[in-house]
Amino acid sequence: MIPFNKPYLTGKETDYIYDAVNTGKISGNGKYTQMCHSFFEKRYGFKKCLLTTSCTDALEMAAILINIKEGDEVIMPSYTFVSTANAFVLRGAKIVFTDSCEDNPNIDADKIEDLITPRTKAIVPVHYAGMACNMDKIMDIAKKYSLFVIEDAAQAIDSYYTGTDGVKKALGTIGHMAAFSFHETKNIISGEGGMLAINDLQFADRAEIIWEKGTNRSAFFRGEVDKYGWVDVGSSFLPSEIIAAFLWAQLENLETIQEKRKQLWEHYYGGLREWAGQNAIQLPNIPFYATNNAHMFYIVCNSLKQRTDIINKLKAKDILSVFHYISLHESPFYKDSHDGRDLIQTKKYSDRLLRLPLFFELDSSHVIRHITE
Repeated sequence: MIPFNKPYLTGKETDYIYDAVNTGKISGNGKYTQMCHSFFEKRYGFKKCLLTTSCTDALEMAAILINIKEGDEVIMPSYTFVSTANAFVLRGAKIVFTDSCEDNPNIDADKIEDLITPRTKAIVPVHYAGMACNMDKIMDIAKKYSLFVIEDAAQAIDSYYTGTDGVKKALGTIGHMAAFSFHETKNIISGEGGMLAINDLQFADRAEIIWEKGTNRSAFFRGEVDKYGWVDVGSSFLPSEIIAAFLWAQLENLETIQEKRKQLWEHYYGGLREWAGQNAIQLPNIPFYATNNAHMFYIVCNSLKQRTDIINKLKAKDILSVFHYISLHESPFYKDSHDGRDLIQTKKYSDRLLRLPLFFELDSSHVIRHITE
C-alpha cells in the first residue's frame, strides 16, 4: 500500500526529545523553542517568531493581534482549510470569500479590491501548495485601504516570492504576520505544531503576552519585570519543549528533505506531462514570481467524474490519492452567510483537484506507472 503521506523521521528526533526531558524543562519556551525561533529568524528574516501548537493557533493569535471584532470583514479565498476562516470567525468577523485564479488555486488578487468596504479589516492570502500569491498586488491594495495582511503560509515553508522590485523574499515575510504549519503532512513536521511569524514589530511585545496566556511571564523570566500577572487576553498557544525538540531535528535536515521532495515533484511533472496533455488534465502552474517548495503534487482533472475514476483506479492498485478542500463558501456552516457570488474557479478546484502521494521515501515511478497505464 502506498499511503498519501508518510512522516519522515531524521533519526535525531528521539535523541533531542530525551535531551529536552533531561533539561528539566519541558513545558515550553526552553532551549529547543529558542533554537527554532533563532533558526527561522536568521534563515528567512522574520522579525520575531513564536512557535505554536498548530497553524490554527498562529492564525488565532494573528486575529487577536489585529483586534478583530464583531462586524469586521476579512477577505480570503474560499478554497482553503477551515482554520483560515475559523480564526477570524471566532472573533466575530464576517468572512468575504474571493475566487481562485484560473491557472492556480491561489486567491485572485484582481478580484480583491471590489470586495473592500468600510468594514474590511484584513486580507488573508493563502499560499496554496507552497506557491506564492501575487503579493505585490495584495500589499498595494492593503496599503491603499490601510488593511492588515496575514499570510496563511501553512504549506509554504522554504518558498519564495520575487516582487516587481526584483527582490526575492521568503513567503511569510511580506505581510504584517504569517502563520506556518508543522503538521505531519507538511514538509517539516513536529506531529502537530505551527508558528506565528511577525514582520511588523508593533505586534511583537503583545504577541508574546498573548502567547503566554495573556501574562507577561516571558518578560519576567528575562528579568524585565519584578513579577508577572494577567495583562491582556491570551491562551495557551506555546508548544512543549518535546514538540520543539522534534522540530529541531527536522530543521537540521531541512535542505536534505527539500532536495528530495523537489526531485519527487519534478519526477511527477516529467512523468505525467504527456499523459496529462492527452487527457485534458492540468498540471501545477507555478507563477513567474513564485518558487516551488514541493509541498504537494496535484493535478486538475477535466471533470468530477474523471477525478473519481482516477481515485478508484489508484485505490485498486493500493495507492491512496486524495482531493482537497470543499469550498468554504458552500460549507454547511457558512453558506447562508455568503453573499451569493458564484466562485467559478473555486468550484473547479473543489470538484477536480486531486493530490498524489508525496513523501520523502516515496517511489514515484510506481505511482506514475499505474496512473498512466
